[in-house]
Amino acid sequence: MSYSSPEKREQATAWFTDLRDKICASFEQLEDDLTGTYSDREPGRFEQKAWDRPDGGGGVMSIMRGRVFEKVGVNISTVMGEFSEDFGPNIQGAEEDRRFWASGISLVAHMHSPLVPAVHMNTRHITTTKGWFGGGADLNPMFEVEQDTADFHASFKQACDKHDPDYYPKFKKWCDEYFFITHRNEPRGVGGIFYDSLNTGDWAADFAFTQDVGRAFLDIYPQIAARHIDESWNDEQREHQLIKRGRYAEFNLAIDRGTKFGLKTGGNTEAILMTLPPEAKWP
Repeated sequence: MSYSSPEKREQATAWFTDLRDKICASFEQLEDDLTGTYSDREPGRFEQKAWDRPDGGGGVMSIMRGRVFEKVGVNISTVMGEFSEDFGPNIQGAEEDRRFWASGISLVAHMHSPLVPAVHMNTRHITTTKGWFGGGADLNPMFEVEQDTADFHASFKQACDKHDPDYYPKFKKWCDEYFFITHRNEPRGVGGIFYDSLNTGDWAADFAFTQDVGRAFLDIYPQIAARHIDESWNDEQREHQLIKRGRYAEFNLAIDRGTKFGLKTGGNTEAILMTLPPEAKWP
């Protein structure tokens, strides 16, 4: 685990926690600002629930069910131990030495309004005999708004360009390819960025980039959501939203590597599956 010392891993863990707190505060502000549908309800607030992993580490779930956010989870975790014999060979650096350490933040937001896009974001730091950062964010509108898509991508392009001009085109392409529902032959949403195995040999630079990815999300997504939270919507639009959510669930259960990683490493099942929408339909 030479890529990052215990002190560096502690820095990463502290950042993920700080980012969680800032995102939760921003989302609660959106709850307070609502004047449209469901504004007669009480604004939602996050409820935290800590969990321990028997083999080492644990995390905190932060879940809110409000009047803007039908269900949003902003979870952090730091776990360590050994991969199972069958799973270890699938992880770089753990083919022979199965010890690992992993910390990160994971967020998924499902909205009441079908006019406010769902969204996913996560960043993580993992060490085995090797070490790396990974993460990204992708926007999942029920009805695409070109300006929202453009602004979302522009925010992450700006974050990428601060570090390497090759990052955005590379990580955008990776996102488009990763968040693709192969059995439906369709993308999950309108993309964003996705990166993994980031180890340039400069831990501080890789960590700084990962922080900027988190800041880019915190900057742009609340802006996009605020544009639409007060727009009126109808039952037909809601029905379309529920069908789209079914597609989202299919991806997370059948394809997503993060779901498989969490389940294979003995993570908290409730925290791992918080990504699933509260209600979905299949035609």
